[in-house]
Amino acid sequence: MGLAMGPGVAAALLAVGLVSSPYLERVNPADRPIDGWALALIVLAAVSTAFRIRWPLPTLTVTALATSTYLTVGYPYGPIMLSAAVSVFSVARRRPLRTASIWCGAALALLLVHLLTNSAALPGYAGLAPGTAWVAIPFTLGVARRLVTEAGTRERAEQERRLIDAERLRLAQEVHDVVGHGLAAIQMQADIALHLQRTKPDQAAVALEAISRASADALAELRTTLAAISPEAPDRAPTPGLAGLDALIARVEAAGLTVDLSKRGELSAVPSAVDVAAYRVLQESLTNVVKHSAHPKASVAVDHGPTSLTLVVTNQNLTAAPPAEGIGITGMRRRVEHLGGTLTATQHDHTFEVRAVLPLTP
Repeated sequence: MGLAMGPGVAAALLAVGLVSSPYLERVNPADRPIDGWALALIVLAAVSTAFRIRWPLPTLTVTALATSTYLTVGYPYGPIMLSAAVSVFSVARRRPLRTASIWCGAALALLLVHLLTNSAALPGYAGLAPGTAWVAIPFTLGVARRLVTEAGTRERAEQERRLIDAERLRLAQEVHDVVGHGLAAIQMQADIALHLQRTKPDQAAVALEAISRASADALAELRTTLAAISPEAPDRAPTPGLAGLDALIARVEAAGLTVDLSKRGELSAVPSAVDVAAYRVLQESLTNVVKHSAHPKASVAVDHGPTSLTLVVTNQNLTAAPPAEGIGITGMRRRVEHLGGTLTATQHDHTFEVRAVLPLTP
């Protein structure tokens, strides 16, 4: 768009300069009437502005020299000054402040030379104001425009960085939930297999089969998760949800955990974003029980109310203090709070409870 505006502005300046030149002497008498040389300088200054976007400094040099020559030899003030002002604006808009200041200052000095030779110029210091205004005002506007553009560029870059960081965090959380859950089940079955190998070798094969199933399930869910967040197919891959809750409980029970499940309400009516978050909260909570609890038993309550979905996972914890919050609980809380809900992880009389409340409307 900027390159297309270059010739357009130059054509407009050229038209204004040529059309107004016959009337300049009547409005602004000068030592020298408009002739062919004056028109040539007007054309040169106007045409050179077509290159101001690609080559702002050479353009300013040409327009400043043409305008200064025009005024110095005694031609009347006119629209040729607009060409110089446009060039000054382009330099201030597209060059660093120090460079722009030096070049525009030099252009100003050239434009003020005519005060010594042109009798139509205002005498003394009064003549400095008009010439200085033709440089100072477009210079200020150009610098302001450049600062606004740079601020917008920085803001867009910062926004892109925040989006990338958020996507990385989301990917890390998804992989943590899937891989952590699978590895916890595999670790428990591996411990069982090692124990049975010493006491009941003939039953170790059962634990090994459970390890095989747990690893296959974890790999399948990992592939599904990565497909769901892939930019190539964001809407094609299925996402986990409460419909898979029974399968989730079956997996953790195969790892040796006993789960008491209670449901209330119509879970199929849960919005998709809440559905995924609820599944991940239950998955991570049960994974933490498998990994950290000395008592392989947990109770899960899912309550679908009129305005919110409440999840409660409770297990025994005989320690005096609740477990330290790691990436799992932090990730669950971030998921829930992102949807406007709340999540608490608290110790109650030798039990540890994770409670999440997810609103069903945005």
